[in-house]
Amino acid sequence: MMRVIAIGRFRDGPEADLFARYGARIRPTLTLTELPDGKGAPGEIKRREGEALLAALPNHAFVIALDLAGEMLDSPAFAARLEGWLTLARPLRFLIGGAEGLDRPVIVRADFVLSLGTLTWPHLLARAMLAEQIYRARAIASGHPYHRSGRPE
Repeated sequence: MMRVIAIGRFRDGPEADLFARYGARIRPTLTLTELPDGKGAPGEIKRREGEALLAALPNHAFVIALDLAGEMLDSPAFAARLEGWLTLARPLRFLIGGAEGLDRPVIVRADFVLSLGTLTWPHLLARAMLAEQIYRARAIASGHPYHRSGRPE
């Protein structure tokens, strides 16, 4: 099973709708675990959120942390990586931090660090974007026409 573990809580809105729409289409199912925002000074928030993320992981999970400094992949490369990760017979966990980002121990624990690009995105929107890319990756792997490679002419 694939799961996104994220800091912060969705409220009803378009971001939650997008995540739900793509999550429902993905096989294996993509689910979401939300953890509360940390409180305190920025460093304390980052530490507490990091501890909560790490505590939410199963022992043998394969962890993909989303971080600005991570590796940027195009959709076909992400699809290939995801297919490889799914063959590991380990639960896949995608981690999304809060406004302060991911604490260093979370990055160190990650098996792969992924960047959605160098633009800054709201964390709730990042969840929806990740769900769409996972759906796209599964479509690429199955030969479904959802993904169109190259540029339109």
